[in-house]
Amino acid sequence: MRVHVVSDVHGNSADLAVAGEGADALICLGDLVLFLDYADHSRGIFPDLFGTENADRIVELRTARRFDEAREFGRRLWAALDVDRETAVEAAVRRQYAELFAAFPTPTYATYGNVDLPRLWPEFARPGTTVLDGRRAEIGGLVFGFVGGGLRTPMRTPYEISDEEYAAKVEALGEVDVLCSHIPPDVAELTYDTVARRFERGSRALLDAIRRTRPRYALFGHVHQPLVRRMRIAATECVNVGHFASAGRPFVLEW
Repeated sequence: MRVHVVSDVHGNSADLAVAGEGADALICLGDLVLFLDYADHSRGIFPDLFGTENADRIVELRTARRFDEAREFGRRLWAALDVDRETAVEAAVRRQYAELFAAFPTPTYATYGNVDLPRLWPEFARPGTTVLDGRRAEIGGLVFGFVGGGLRTPMRTPYEISDEEYAAKVEALGEVDVLCSHIPPDVAELTYDTVARRFERGSRALLDAIRRTRPRYALFGHVHQPLVRRMRIAATECVNVGHFASAGRPFVLEW
């Protein structure tokens, strides 16, 4: 059995369309939407609306962790644009989702990232794409558990939930062979982004589940340039499956 796994697609529909070639199934661990590319500030919903110079500025503020200033800067931009923010963003996300969901092969198993809009997914998920969040699926004789979204942060991305709600989804999975999530377990080496120079939020509930239930693998994304991409926790191989938007290559899981 061969499964390809991707995460943090961020608009890369071209590589996504061939990511499942040679595999029995594709797994996607979220963040389909590209709101702002921190490597190329000309790409994404934000620069499309406000231009690259304003994208440069908001990246500068966020990287410096000046989140209140970044939010105020964003509010001024939206006020000057004189359009409804939610309507404009949703229209842009819909355009991206139409292209990205069309690129999924059959079968695909997918969960949400922290920048995704889960309420829109039922409109775009075609037959052959199974969306799972706090649920399990059997693939090739192994049980895969899926936990989508992220934990609350000063960034206030669209699908951030409380630690308690997230932990409940992890608990609902029970014992699985492969634990799939968008964010990593709460381990410093797995949560530190070496380019952004900050710790992203990992989940203590995921870490506890790994120690308690000892799955073969824990697969995740979210941290684009992690200090460590792969490490073992007890019997579990923990793997950051990569920033697919940049790498364009899936992680290969075979058994």
